[in-house]
Amino acid sequence: MSRRIWKEILAQPLLQCSGVRMKHPSSYLDWYVHVPKVKHDLKSSGITHLPYRLDLGDVDLSVNYPHGNPETAKVLAQRYEVNPENIFISSEGASGQNARIIRLLAEKNPKKNEAIVEFPTYEPLLRQAQEHFPVLKRLERKKNTGYAVDADELKKISSSKTGVLILTNPQAPSGAVSNDNELKEVMEVACERGFFIVCDEIYAEFERKAVPTISSVDSEYGIVTTSFTKAYGLGGLKVGTAVANESLVSELYEDVLNTVGNSPNVVQLATTKLLTAGMVQLEKHKQKWVALKKRVEKWFDEVGVEYFPNEISITYWVDLPTKDTYSWINDYSVPRFSVAPVPGAFFLFQNGYDIVRSGMVRVGLGAIDPDKAGLIDDALAALACAMKTA
Repeated sequence: MSRRIWKEILAQPLLQCSGVRMKHPSSYLDWYVHVPKVKHDLKSSGITHLPYRLDLGDVDLSVNYPHGNPETAKVLAQRYEVNPENIFISSEGASGQNARIIRLLAEKNPKKNEAIVEFPTYEPLLRQAQEHFPVLKRLERKKNTGYAVDADELKKISSSKTGVLILTNPQAPSGAVSNDNELKEVMEVACERGFFIVCDEIYAEFERKAVPTISSVDSEYGIVTTSFTKAYGLGGLKVGTAVANESLVSELYEDVLNTVGNSPNVVQLATTKLLTAGMVQLEKHKQKWVALKKRVEKWFDEVGVEYFPNEISITYWVDLPTKDTYSWINDYSVPRFSVAPVPGAFFLFQNGYDIVRSGMVRVGLGAIDPDKAGLIDDALAALACAMKTA
């Protein structure tokens, strides 16, 4: 894409170029798909470059399961230490899980018409809440407290009309991990007020044992959404998992049946194969990014860039020496230096679409091929050159 065409796209009002007709579409996703191809892609939050010889053997392609493949549910239940009846599987990925669950919760009890969404956050979660809940509140996670979830503040802003609190753990974009005590405190508020907590735990799959699930804190009101896109590079599989109480899982399967129909069994067969026989290879592939993380953190320290330490996944919330990284990335970093991190403004929307001036960016390492020596150093060198124009 030429620089002229890229500038014309950016000059249009956000989202109009996509043709999307949702009431509250994501401007981040709109930007993401329109970024010109760059030499140094620092946008991806999930690992890539995963070749795998997938042999499923003889498969009866006529078979479908209205409540998911029992073997897949069993494998996932073992991973999350719950019963198979607490596992909801769909071929929509984590984003589809979030959208479906948020909508279902809004429809279940129209009197609970307000949602609370953490701030900062992954913008599609914010927009999905806006799409289905008329009243939206924000729960700020502050830098000076390590982006912890403030249960006292949650108690102040929640009410008997609150239907859901939407969190991420590890938190997007900071990478901060909420421990058992922190989750128990916010869950006490949820149980007292009678609202669900939907926690997107997709980044927890990098170190699943190191991050407590919200469902382990309370199995009635805690709902986990996740997939294996980020940690294992299975974005093309489009499998999503939710962990919830048995009654809600049944409602979710009924909702799938009445909307898109049963999720394809072949996706679930592939998931079972990958999470059993393929697990050693998946973990080995994931470990390749450990060296990239160390190299990037060393570079941050060398150039004096402030970043929030992310011990779990492969993204970093970085403070650059510019007051407006949205304009800097679109006007300089992408067209002049062919390097693309994500503007921090996309995580800092309040309720509208105003682009705030921010010095933050999210740097993601997933698109860097770890088997090609020197790619990460080239990307960091290009980012350094771009930073000189900030």
